[in-house]
Amino acid sequence: MSLTQEELNRLRWRCVRRGLLEVDITLERFLDEKFSSLNDEQVQVFVELADMDDHELWGLINGTLEPATPQEAEVLAMLRK
Repeated sequence: MSLTQEELNRLRWRCVRRGLLEVDITLERFLDEKFSSLNDEQVQVFVELADMDDHELWGLINGTLEPATPQEAEVLAMLRK
């Protein structure tokens, strides 16, 4: 799943205009450093994660909540690094 520049810009906006600063920082850093190396399936999972509520997403990132799928776990592991 290749994103157009416009789709990428919208995704970046959703990632850096969050309610929790920790989520902002984590997602923005990931976009800058690792997003371009994702395969199509991982991009789709990341987009779905970016659409989640801040508190739910932060729980997944910090490990207090369990990922729903192995694909989600894979992308979350990359977010944590």
